[in-house]
Amino acid sequence: MKHLEENFKLAKKQDRRAQKALYDLFSAKMLAVSNSYTNNIHDAEDILLNSFLKCFNKINDCNDWKSFPFWLRKIVVNDSISFVRKNKNILYSDIEIADDYQEEELDESVNKIDIEEIFSQMPTGYRLIFNLYVFEDKKHQEIAEILNISEGTSKSQLSKAKKWIADYLKAKENGQKNTETIKN
Repeated sequence: MKHLEENFKLAKKQDRRAQKALYDLFSAKMLAVSNSYTNNIHDAEDILLNSFLKCFNKINDCNDWKSFPFWLRKIVVNDSISFVRKNKNILYSDIEIADDYQEEELDESVNKIDIEEIFSQMPTGYRLIFNLYVFEDKKHQEIAEILNISEGTSKSQLSKAKKWIADYLKAKENGQKNTETIKN
């Protein structure tokens, strides 16, 4: 942590070596975050570079080195969402799923779950809302504001995403080779 603090302070003074050290420290993790939204490593790499550029240009807005990783992650997430919104046609269904929807239990024989594989197959709208809700700990009202959708649509899409994941894992468990054909 001492290196993070030193590099953060030097980066605020536009020290290029310190900026490179921060990039080296956080780039792999932030690339994974961006890729979880874009589902395209090349787009995620572009977003990552732009996010770091934005970060270093506005680093004085971050007051404390301890909050730097969270501040950087917020930039990456926001840039990733903006990219997806600009470059993809995302269809959200306003159909509400019943509140009593019960998530079905999966057999414990599903030992290995490949998150990257699941996210690469998951429809974009489901993936965006699932990421924001589960990984970014956003509430439905916040998600609705970020994505310019209704709160009900956010709830519905999260429910559908959970069902989609359960169906995907069941298909995988049952040995279905082509899990890409799972209903969206």
